[in-house]
Amino acid sequence: SNVNKLIEKAVDNSFPSDHTILFFAFCMTFFIYQKRWRYIWIMLALVVGISRIWVGVHYPADVIVGAIISIFSTFIASFIVSRLNIIRKLLWLYEKGEQQILPTRDKSREL
Repeated sequence: SNVNKLIEKAVDNSFPSDHTILFFAFCMTFFIYQKRWRYIWIMLALVVGISRIWVGVHYPADVIVGAIISIFSTFIASFIVSRLNIIRKLLWLYEKGEQQILPTRDKSREL
């Protein structure tokens, strides 16, 4: 009650931060699978977490626990999903369909 808030938020659930969980989950997924910009994604996730504290809608523990939950769950999900045969089959089917619909770079340069 003695916190100066930049944004008013209804008191419903503060612990852990939903925004931090969601944004860290997206950013950790990009961190795992997109090697080129991986550290930019982590920096963006940290900025979102810090901004939740800065505007006064969450305490630091809310953001830290939200980040830990999403980092842990992202690594577990990527470990499990990459080993499921049904996912591999669906990806193979998707790539076959994509090859039929979209031309490859060599074919598009010939046109």
